[in-house]
Amino acid sequence: MTQGSVCLDEKVSGQCAKILTVAPALWTFARILGVEPTNNAAERAVRHGVLWRKGCFGTDSEAGSRFAERIMTVAATCRQQKRNVLEFLMQAIHADLRGQAAPSLLPR
Repeated sequence: MTQGSVCLDEKVSGQCAKILTVAPALWTFARILGVEPTNNAAERAVRHGVLWRKGCFGTDSEAGSRFAERIMTVAATCRQQKRNVLEFLMQAIHADLRGQAAPSLLPR
């Protein structure tokens, strides 16, 4: 990669230079036991949002986009923590109606 970053072809040298900036991260899975060499966990986490967006054709407004990204974040976080999404949302709504602090998404 080092040789490639100084090659005369701008496209090749640019790509090699980019790879060199993240090279240590590219090999984390080889240095640290338990780190997966793929991003399957990340892909699984966003799959629900991708399917939702595909099925409903996205949003029509900035506010709709903010709502969608926030509700998907809540749902993904609750799933990761093995918490009931509907129960969390009901607690948040009840807290808001009572003027109380919203429940936390931070791990318990």
